[in-house]
Amino acid sequence: MWFMPVNVLFTFIIGSFLGWIVIVITKPPSHLRGLIVGCCASGNLGTMPLIIVPAICKQRGGPFRDPDNCQKYGMGYVVLSMTMGTIYSWTYVYNIMRVLISPIETQPSIESNYDTSKVPLISSQEEEDNQKAGRWEKVKRRIVSLSEKVNLSTIFAPATIAAMIALVIGLITPLRKLIIGNGAPLGVLQDSLTLVGDGAIPAMTLIVGGNLLKGMRSSGMKKSTIIGVLVARYILLPISGLFIVRGAYKLDLITSDPLYQFVLLIQYAVPPAMNLGTITQLFGAGESECSVIMLWTYALASVSLTAWPTFFMWLVA
Repeated sequence: MWFMPVNVLFTFIIGSFLGWIVIVITKPPSHLRGLIVGCCASGNLGTMPLIIVPAICKQRGGPFRDPDNCQKYGMGYVVLSMTMGTIYSWTYVYNIMRVLISPIETQPSIESNYDTSKVPLISSQEEEDNQKAGRWEKVKRRIVSLSEKVNLSTIFAPATIAAMIALVIGLITPLRKLIIGNGAPLGVLQDSLTLVGDGAIPAMTLIVGGNLLKGMRSSGMKKSTIIGVLVARYILLPISGLFIVRGAYKLDLITSDPLYQFVLLIQYAVPPAMNLGTITQLFGAGESECSVIMLWTYALASVSLTAWPTFFMWLVA
């Protein structure tokens, strides 16, 4: 199971690289660069696998064990994938989009600030303080400076906190037995959370529909950019994942379990994550363009999520 978080991280890193290639080729406006990288990097690792894996497991005579074991282990793989995807989205992708979307301040002209050019770059007093400060003091200053620039409230979003709590409960056996199971003393918590969680997929479907409706009303996105995101998300990224997962299997880094390999592969073929719309709303940039990208990526997801999973099942079976 240790390879699952690493594999999810690979999807984000490779997707970011592909997104930057799309930016270099299509040359979109500067305020859309973060959106393009985010759409290529962050995949829908929650809703889509939650729909695909149980549907495949329910089939009799399928390639993955018997239906009961497939459902049990498959949902465990999907939940771990969803947890890591949520954490990476609100830490890695959020900060990349924040950096790329933030406007760059214009430099003052030389003529208007001729007198200020006489001011030394570093004052003598500051230079003396830096020389007197030890190595530990410099490290403390760097940490304080970094903490001031990073917005922890956005990194530790409610979804990230919930994913971390779920991961801790699942890994610690006494806590897991206290809440999860038929005879668990606090089993009512599991029943309540299950009841609330059953509405997650319908709610996410409504959110997807709302975003797609916005995309139908917007037409300011360059066609080359949309095609670039589609090629990166549905062709180049799954091919990259194919080499990574099969290479890990050949090097004995993962087990021969076909269901586990299938979940690893499917992480590279899903459409962009829906929380990208929330991130663009927080930044106030690229909201309508995000809806356009979501419209086309989810419109073609029916083709991608039919062709690639079929090929992946044939490959791992």
